[in-house]
Amino acid sequence: MDAIIQSFRLPAQLAAKADPALIADDDRRFVAIEASLAATVDDLSARLDAVRRSAAGKGRQAVDRDEEVQRLSARLRALRRYSLDICLGRMVSESGEITYIGRFGLTDSDGRRLLLDWRSPAAEPFFGATHANPMGLLSRRRYRWTGGHVTDYWDEVFVAGALEGHAALDDQSAFIASLGSNRSARMRDVLGTIQADQDAIIRAGSGGALVVDGGPGTGKTVVALHRTAYLLYSEPRMQHRVLFVGPHEPYLAYVSDVLPSLGEEGVQACTLRDLVPEGATAAVSDAAAHLKSSAGLVAAIEAAVRFYEEPPTSSLVVATDDVELTVTADDWAEAFAAPGPGTPHNEGREQVWDELVEILLAKDKSEEPSPFVRGQVARDRGLLAAFNRAWPVLEPADIVADLWSVPAYLRRCAPWLEADEIRALQRSDPREWTVADLPLLDAARHRVGDPGFSRRQREDAASEESQRRTYARVFDDLLASHEYDDGEGLMQMFMQQDMREGLVSAERRPESERDRLSGTFAHIVVDEAQELTDAEWQMLLLRCPSRSFTIVGDRAQARHGFTESWTERLNRAGIPSVRMASLTVNYRTPAEIMTEAAPVIRAVLPDANVPTSIRESGVPVAHGSTADLRRVLDDWFDAHDEGVACVIGDLTVPDGPRVRSLTPVLAKGLEFDLVILVDPQSFGGGIEGAVDRYVAMTRATQRLVILTS
Repeated sequence: MDAIIQSFRLPAQLAAKADPALIADDDRRFVAIEASLAATVDDLSARLDAVRRSAAGKGRQAVDRDEEVQRLSARLRALRRYSLDICLGRMVSESGEITYIGRFGLTDSDGRRLLLDWRSPAAEPFFGATHANPMGLLSRRRYRWTGGHVTDYWDEVFVAGALEGHAALDDQSAFIASLGSNRSARMRDVLGTIQADQDAIIRAGSGGALVVDGGPGTGKTVVALHRTAYLLYSEPRMQHRVLFVGPHEPYLAYVSDVLPSLGEEGVQACTLRDLVPEGATAAVSDAAAHLKSSAGLVAAIEAAVRFYEEPPTSSLVVATDDVELTVTADDWAEAFAAPGPGTPHNEGREQVWDELVEILLAKDKSEEPSPFVRGQVARDRGLLAAFNRAWPVLEPADIVADLWSVPAYLRRCAPWLEADEIRALQRSDPREWTVADLPLLDAARHRVGDPGFSRRQREDAASEESQRRTYARVFDDLLASHEYDDGEGLMQMFMQQDMREGLVSAERRPESERDRLSGTFAHIVVDEAQELTDAEWQMLLLRCPSRSFTIVGDRAQARHGFTESWTERLNRAGIPSVRMASLTVNYRTPAEIMTEAAPVIRAVLPDANVPTSIRESGVPVAHGSTADLRRVLDDWFDAHDEGVACVIGDLTVPDGPRVRSLTPVLAKGLEFDLVILVDPQSFGGGIEGAVDRYVAMTRATQRLVILTS
C-alpha cells in the first residue's frame, strides 16, 4: 500500500492524516489524473501542430483556422499551468458515489470521468453544501497543494457518524486555514475554497443586472472573477463577448492571472479610462465635474451631432451637359432620412450622399442615366459644397471641445442648463481633457463614428474595381488561348460571373480593426462600481444593449457618497432590471483591524454595511510616529521571508518586489500582508477622507500599523 502513496507530502504533525486508509483512493485517482493530463496535453499539441501546418486559406476558412489555433493554444496553456493540483477536492454523495472536482473536466482513454469541471451543475454541492443544507452530500474533502503535492487536506462531514473512521476531521476548514497565508503581487488562487454564499452568486443567471453588495474582505472580487468564468462556461454565446471593468491599473495587474488560470483568455479587461483614447492622459481635477456627472449632459451629444445633420431648406440646380436637375428642400429631407437608426454620423454621410444622387438621377426622365451623367452629378461642385456644409465629416473630440468653448452651442444642445452652469463648463483650453469629459467623448465617438470611414469606402471600392478588371483580363486571356484545360471544368467555372465576384470578395482588403473595447458585449462585469457616475454608466450601457451586468461594490466605500439604494441609482442611470445579492462575512480582515476601522466609517455613515470578520490574528493594530516608517518595514521584512507590504500615504517610499507605495484610491480592491498608513488624517475630511481611511485600513490581511506626525 505504501508504494502508491506518492502524491501526499504531509508534515510530521499531520501524520494521522497520512493513514493509507484515508488517502490511498485519492492517490490512485491522482495517478490516473496525471496520466490522462499528460495524454491530453500530447493530443492537443499534436492537433495544434496539424492545424498550424494546414493551409491558411482565405475568407471564412482563414478565420476558422485562426480561431481553432487560438482555442487549442489557450486550452494547452491552461492545462500546462497545473499538474495534480488541477484537482480541487472530492465529494461523497448519500449514495456513496465519490466525485472528484477539477479546475477543468478530464476523462481517461476509456471515457471514465476523472474530474468534473467546477462550473458544471453537478459540481455545485462541492461549493454550496452546508450543514443546514447538505445538498445530498455525506462529506466533502478539500486539498492544499504545494509544489505539486498535497501538504494538507480537510474533511467536512454533513451527516453525523456517516464516515466515522474514514475521514480526517478537523476543526479548521480549508478556507479559514488559507486566510492568513502570505500575499503576493498577484491575486492568489482561491478556487478550491470558494464558500457557499459566494458560489450561489457565482452561479446566478446572467439576465438583467445582478448587484453584489459587500463590505471589505467579503470576496466581491473573487465572486466577480469566478462568476465571469462560470458564465463563459455555462453560456457559450458569451465567448469573446465579456468585458471586465476594474477601478485602476494596479487592480487589473493584481487580478490579471485569475481568469487565465481558470482557462478563460478571451475576456477584455480594462478601466473606464481605457474605453476612450483621451483617457490615458486625462487629468483628475475638474471644477465642473459635478455638472458632467449626469446622464443628461451625455445625452446632449445627440443634439450636438444633430446640429450637423439638418437638411438645407433652399433649392439647388445641378446642371449636366444634357439636363438641369433641381434639388428641392423635400429632396434634401428625404436623403437625410436615409441612414437607419443608430448609424454613426460619418457612416451615414455616405448613405445620404448616395441617396441624394439617386433622387437627382430619378428626375432625368429622358432615358436611363448614363455613367457619364451620374459622374457629372456626383462631381458637381455646388452640390458637393452644399452637402459638405449640411452633413460634414466630424471629429468626435471637436464636438465636445465646441461645447466647452461656444456657449451658444452648449445652450442649444443642453437648454436646461442655467447661465452660471454654462459659464462653469466653459474653459480656455477646451481640449484639456479630464476624467469627467470621458463619458462625453465616448458618446461622441459612438455617435459620430470614424472620420476616415468615407475615405476607406472609396479606397475599398477602387481596389475592388481594380481587382475585378485584373481577373477579367486574366480569365479572358486564358479562355481565348484554348491552351488551358485542366480536365475538371475549372475554366467553365471561371466563365461564370458569380465565381469571378467570389474571388474579388476573397481578396478584398479587410476592414480596419475596430476598437476592441467599443463593444458590443453580451455581459459586463464592473468591480468597485459604487464610484461610477450616471455619465460613466452610459459608457457601459453603450457597449451592452442587453443590460446584462454583474455589478460589484460597497456603498460605504463610495468616496463621494452613495445615499440612494443600488436600485435607485441604477434605474436612474438606465438599468431597469436589478437583482440584489449581499455578502456580509469578512474573510480577509482580522477582527482586530475591523474593530478599529468600523468607527472610522460609521462616524460619517452610521448605517454602513460593515462586515463581520470570522477570524482573529492575535495581533493588535500598532500606532507610532512617521519617523518609525523605515524601521517598521525593515523589522517586518526581517521577520517574514514572504508576503507583500503596502505604504499608503507616503509616495516617497520606492516600490520593490515586496513593498508597494500607493494612494488610498489606488489601493482600493487590493490586499497586503502588512499595511502602513502614514498620516491618515491628511487624507482629508468629510465622507471622502473617511472612506479613504476606511479603505486603506481594510487592505491588511495580517498587520496594520498607523503612523502619525
